[in-house]
Amino acid sequence: MAFQRIDRQTVPDAVFDQLVGEVLDGELPAGSTLPAERQLAEALGVSRPTVREALRKLAHTGLIEVRQGGATTVRDFRRSAGLDLLPRLIVRDGTVDPTVVTDILEARRVLGREVAVLAAERTGETSGAELDDCIESLAAQQEPVAQQLEALKFWDHIVDGTGSIVFRLLFNTLREVYEPAIVALAGVMAPEVGSIEHYRKLAAAIARGDADAARTAADTLLRMAATQFDTVVRTMEGTRE
Repeated sequence: MAFQRIDRQTVPDAVFDQLVGEVLDGELPAGSTLPAERQLAEALGVSRPTVREALRKLAHTGLIEVRQGGATTVRDFRRSAGLDLLPRLIVRDGTVDPTVVTDILEARRVLGREVAVLAAERTGETSGAELDDCIESLAAQQEPVAQQLEALKFWDHIVDGTGSIVFRLLFNTLREVYEPAIVALAGVMAPEVGSIEHYRKLAAAIARGDADAARTAADTLLRMAATQFDTVVRTMEGTRE
């Protein structure tokens, strides 16, 4: 493992980013011990306070365990990190990791089904008129990014309809992961955001309080992006062979 010296104008985030990369790449495997602050500072060409701040951020992210007066140990990020790590996992070395994107789309479909069910069960908190307005705005859009943004507003209203702070926070986090990749995912999302009738079916099921129909409609709608992405990946793999 060879640490690279850091341009002082990019610290301390650059120190944090480099250490995160080492952990995610397995250069610093779970259970390993980080060098002492002084050694890290010398290797990276930065001050010890800068290293200390980066280590605090790593600990907050769940990637390391800092013991007062003891060694700093790398944790298994799969068991200790949170959703805030997803953006760093999606793009590695400038390349999108298709496995991570597939996992996100799968989680999105599973969560979306349950959000739709809960919103249908709590129809008093869901405005059918608001969902209809979102659908009309979505139908009026022709530009792929604008379509995706309108689709996000649609789901935002459904999440509100659940009355669940947990689903709200999960949605917020996934949206933060998704929004920076909207342009790149335009082709993958096109079949979904263009299926206006499926949005209408989902909105209608929620409005009438039909939880089973809402689950089916949400699953059908959200499966489209996953299917499209799988097709894209298979095509790319076939091109490489």
